[in-house]
Amino acid sequence: MSGRPDQRVGWPSWVYREGTDPDQRFSLANERTFLAWVRTSMALLAGGVALDAVDLDGPRGLQTALAVTLVLLGLLGAAASWVRWAAAERAMRLGRPLPGTIALAWFSLALVVVAALLVVLVL
Repeated sequence: MSGRPDQRVGWPSWVYREGTDPDQRFSLANERTFLAWVRTSMALLAGGVALDAVDLDGPRGLQTALAVTLVLLGLLGAAASWVRWAAAERAMRLGRPLPGTIALAWFSLALVVVAALLVVLVL
Protein backbone atom coordinates (compact mmCIF):
# COMPACT_ATOMS: atom_id res chain seq x y z
CA MET A 1 0.00 0.00 0.00
CA SER A 2 1.26 3.48 0.76
CA GLY A 3 3.42 3.02 3.82
CA ARG A 4 0.72 4.02 6.33
CA PRO A 5 -2.10 1.51 7.02
CA ASP A 6 -4.57 4.24 8.03
CA GLN A 7 -4.21 6.17 4.77
CA ARG A 8 -6.90 5.81 2.12
CA VAL A 9 -5.91 4.85 -1.40
CA GLY A 10 -5.94 7.86 -3.74
CA TRP A 11 -7.56 8.14 -7.11
CA PRO A 12 -6.96 6.57 -9.53
CA SER A 13 -6.62 3.49 -7.39
CA TRP A 14 -4.71 1.54 -10.07
CA VAL A 15 -1.90 4.10 -9.62
CA TYR A 16 -1.92 4.37 -5.83
CA ARG A 17 -2.95 0.95 -4.51
CA GLU A 18 0.50 -0.65 -4.99
CA GLY A 19 4.03 0.32 -4.09
CA THR A 20 5.28 2.97 -1.71
CA ASP A 21 5.06 6.73 -1.75
CA PRO A 22 7.99 8.17 -3.72
CA ASP A 23 9.87 11.25 -2.63
CA GLN A 24 7.36 14.10 -2.76
CA ARG A 25 9.69 16.14 -4.96
CA PHE A 26 9.43 13.53 -7.71
CA SER A 27 5.64 13.38 -7.50
CA LEU A 28 5.44 17.17 -7.62
CA ALA A 29 7.80 17.28 -10.62
CA ASN A 30 5.59 14.72 -12.35
CA GLU A 31 2.57 16.90 -11.58
CA ARG A 32 4.31 20.01 -12.96
CA THR A 33 5.03 18.14 -16.19
CA PHE A 34 1.37 17.11 -16.37
CA LEU A 35 0.28 20.71 -15.87
CA ALA A 36 2.69 21.92 -18.57
CA TRP A 37 1.09 19.47 -21.00
CA VAL A 38 -2.36 20.68 -19.98
CA ARG A 39 -1.33 24.31 -20.59
CA THR A 40 0.03 23.33 -24.00
CA SER A 41 -3.20 21.52 -24.80
CA MET A 42 -5.25 24.56 -23.80
CA ALA A 43 -3.09 26.75 -26.05
CA LEU A 44 -3.66 24.37 -28.96
CA LEU A 45 -7.41 24.43 -28.34
CA ALA A 46 -7.39 28.23 -28.22
CA GLY A 47 -5.26 28.39 -31.37
CA GLY A 48 -7.68 26.12 -33.21
CA VAL A 49 -10.68 28.22 -32.17
CA ALA A 50 -8.87 31.44 -33.08
CA LEU A 51 -7.82 30.10 -36.47
CA ASP A 52 -11.41 29.17 -37.22
CA ALA A 53 -12.67 32.59 -36.13
CA VAL A 54 -10.45 34.73 -38.39
CA ASP A 55 -10.71 35.14 -42.15
CA LEU A 56 -7.46 34.52 -43.98
CA ASP A 57 -6.86 34.89 -47.70
CA GLY A 58 -5.96 31.23 -48.21
CA PRO A 59 -8.30 28.35 -48.97
CA ARG A 60 -11.07 28.14 -46.37
CA GLY A 61 -10.95 24.34 -46.39
CA LEU A 62 -7.27 24.34 -45.42
CA GLN A 63 -7.94 26.85 -42.66
CA THR A 64 -10.78 24.74 -41.27
CA ALA A 65 -8.71 21.55 -41.50
CA LEU A 66 -5.84 23.19 -39.60
CA ALA A 67 -8.23 24.56 -36.96
CA VAL A 68 -9.74 21.10 -36.44
CA THR A 69 -6.25 19.56 -36.33
CA LEU A 70 -5.17 22.01 -33.62
CA VAL A 71 -8.27 21.25 -31.56
CA LEU A 72 -7.72 17.51 -31.96
CA LEU A 73 -4.05 17.88 -30.98
CA GLY A 74 -5.19 19.78 -27.89
CA LEU A 75 -7.58 16.96 -27.03
CA LEU A 76 -4.95 14.28 -27.61
CA GLY A 77 -2.35 16.25 -25.67
CA ALA A 78 -4.63 16.50 -22.65
CA ALA A 79 -5.40 12.77 -22.74
CA ALA A 80 -1.75 11.81 -23.27
CA SER A 81 -0.69 14.05 -20.38
CA TRP A 82 -2.96 12.25 -17.95
CA VAL A 83 -1.91 8.79 -19.15
CA ARG A 84 1.77 9.80 -18.95
CA TRP A 85 1.33 11.28 -15.45
CA ALA A 86 -0.36 8.10 -14.20
CA ALA A 87 2.23 5.79 -15.77
CA ALA A 88 5.13 7.79 -14.34
CA GLU A 89 3.56 7.98 -10.87
CA ARG A 90 2.91 4.24 -10.86
CA ALA A 91 6.46 3.49 -12.03
CA MET A 92 7.90 5.65 -9.24
CA ARG A 93 5.72 3.93 -6.65
CA LEU A 94 6.88 0.51 -7.83
CA GLY A 95 10.55 1.45 -8.19
CA ARG A 96 10.52 0.80 -11.93
CA PRO A 97 12.14 2.86 -14.69
CA LEU A 98 10.04 5.75 -15.93
CA PRO A 99 8.12 4.89 -19.09
CA GLY A 100 9.12 6.32 -22.42
CA THR A 101 6.54 7.54 -24.86
CA ILE A 102 6.34 7.64 -28.62
CA ALA A 103 3.46 10.11 -28.22
CA LEU A 104 5.95 12.98 -27.82
CA ALA A 105 7.54 12.25 -31.20
CA TRP A 106 4.18 11.98 -32.99
CA PHE A 107 2.89 15.08 -31.23
CA SER A 108 5.96 17.07 -32.31
CA LEU A 109 5.73 15.78 -35.88
CA ALA A 110 2.07 16.77 -36.10
CA LEU A 111 2.89 20.26 -34.84
CA VAL A 112 5.67 20.63 -37.42
CA VAL A 113 3.24 19.68 -40.20
CA VAL A 114 0.57 22.08 -38.88
CA ALA A 115 3.15 24.87 -38.61
CA ALA A 116 4.32 24.29 -42.19
CA LEU A 117 0.75 24.38 -43.48
CA LEU A 118 0.07 27.53 -41.48
CA VAL A 119 3.02 29.19 -43.22
CA VAL A 120 1.48 28.23 -46.57
CA LEU A 121 -1.91 29.55 -45.44
CA VAL A 122 -0.59 32.88 -44.19
CA LEU A 123 1.75 33.62 -47.10
